[in-house]
Amino acid sequence: MNRSSNSLRFFILFFILILIPGFIRAQNTTIPSYYVKDKKLSADLKKITDSLGLGGNFDVGEDGIEQISLTVIDMNGRKPHIGGVNMDNFIYPASVYKMYVAAEVLDKISEGKTGLQSQYIVHFPNDVDKTKEIAFDPRPLLHDGDTVTINYLLDLMITRSDNSAANCLIDVAGRPDINTLIHKNGWDGSEVTRKFLKRKYEDPGYEKIRGTMTSSLHAADFMYKVYTNSLVNPWVSMQMKCLLGRQRDKSKLASGLPANVMYYNKTGWFMYWTNDVGIADDGKTKYVISCFIPVESGKAIPLMKTLSARIYALMRQRNGMK
Repeated sequence: MNRSSNSLRFFILFFILILIPGFIRAQNTTIPSYYVKDKKLSADLKKITDSLGLGGNFDVGEDGIEQISLTVIDMNGRKPHIGGVNMDNFIYPASVYKMYVAAEVLDKISEGKTGLQSQYIVHFPNDVDKTKEIAFDPRPLLHDGDTVTINYLLDLMITRSDNSAANCLIDVAGRPDINTLIHKNGWDGSEVTRKFLKRKYEDPGYEKIRGTMTSSLHAADFMYKVYTNSLVNPWVSMQMKCLLGRQRDKSKLASGLPANVMYYNKTGWFMYWTNDVGIADDGKTKYVISCFIPVESGKAIPLMKTLSARIYALMRQRNGMK
């Protein structure tokens, strides 16, 4: 490589390094003005979490001490009411942040920059999965050299929580553009910073960047915008809702809901973190629930089932139903 090529490479790397911090802003913990802050809802949710032993501090190893982050948006009245427990607590979202990636990819498709049926070639090191995140899913793992469509990658990333598909789509979307979308929606602090791979394989400038964080408030607001067709535009919102409605992981909050409830959701789990964010709708009672629990999935899943069932009962009660 000649001197001019080295200089150009250095300039590009330098530009990336100074650009990335600009996309990581102070955490925005403000509840948007279109919500009614509901103290009683928050108090009722705190009673439920406390009764399940979820109201305290949790040891998450090298990351120190964490707390639950829970937000519920009651959409049964004229205006949406919001309440929660530690709504503004920023916590590791695991695969939940794949929904932010999907939103930007869909935005690009809606603008004609790519298409659902556009072909994409998978390349190393994006093909990280060695086992399926959802074991019973029949679709094969992605490998270096595979040619698939953007639509196929979106479905894999959301419905099976496929990490290889997520890495590919992070490249399609571009982290700066994903984070521009995040900032437009006021979700500062929830920037997508990492791919789902080891740091040594990260793109230049991202090897030492902080891990991705989000809050249940931001994730709940995302789902509310999906439900109201206000996430970017109606087409993006409805495509997102279709993807979330085909979610294959029903082991967490979905397990506490009756069979007649349609639940559009994205889950995530890794080590100490077990998360689920979704829209519950039985035709009469509808609400958003965003739950991040700093407890390993083996212990958290039974708690999530009970938590979900009690919150569903609370929402029906608030809506005048038994």
